[in-house]
Amino acid sequence: MSIDVRRHADADLLVGDVASALLDRIEAAQARGELPHVALTGGSIAETLRRELARRAVDSSVDWSRVAFWWGDERFVARDSADRNAQQARGEFLDVVGVDPANIHEVPASDQVGTAEESASAYADALRAAGWQSFEVMLLGMGPDGHTASLFPGHSGLDVRDALTTAVHDSPKPPPDRVTLTFEALASSRSVWFLASGEGKAEAVARALAEEGSVTETPARGVRGQDETVWWIDAEAARLLP
Repeated sequence: MSIDVRRHADADLLVGDVASALLDRIEAAQARGELPHVALTGGSIAETLRRELARRAVDSSVDWSRVAFWWGDERFVARDSADRNAQQARGEFLDVVGVDPANIHEVPASDQVGTAEESASAYADALRAAGWQSFEVMLLGMGPDGHTASLFPGHSGLDVRDALTTAVHDSPKPPPDRVTLTFEALASSRSVWFLASGEGKAEAVARALAEEGSVTETPARGVRGQDETVWWIDAEAARLLP
């Protein structure tokens, strides 16, 4: 399946288009009678997107009580830590638009379970218990090193098989302990959408989209959606592409 690369002049235009596309996808899934499962991501561009979605919520026909939200990865810290992706998303978006708390599926925090391994196991159990089969949209960022979710170059998490989640230790980005979905779980998404903005991502974007390359070196290369894989990038992130 080919990869769809959508270039934008700047980050604001990128965010606007992603917000429109995501609202359309959620509305369409709900029109089919489905409860769409959407996986959120962290990072600065994701923060801007969450705020844009919250701004548009009033005019949208999305029934926010019928959307299930998950995360591709999470930092294994206390539940009220500002480092947690879920904590940021709640304050900027989920609590603002009125998502049903029962449909917000956070990765268990360090003050709820003892280890990142326990957290990963509980998160996988939550996916199964929720009747999850696939994500409607998986939102992903990518670091300058080519990592996505918390699947880092050269780390053991890249080799995990037959599991939905895994614990990550010694992350090259703080905090060191994390929980991430595996390649297997990420690939269960109907649509995988990568968001990349800024000159600092340009080299990693070029590696991720090159015809040849290593998943070990650039883990983002290893994630593809069942129906589509879209890279939403701005001009700075695209500067090294043909």
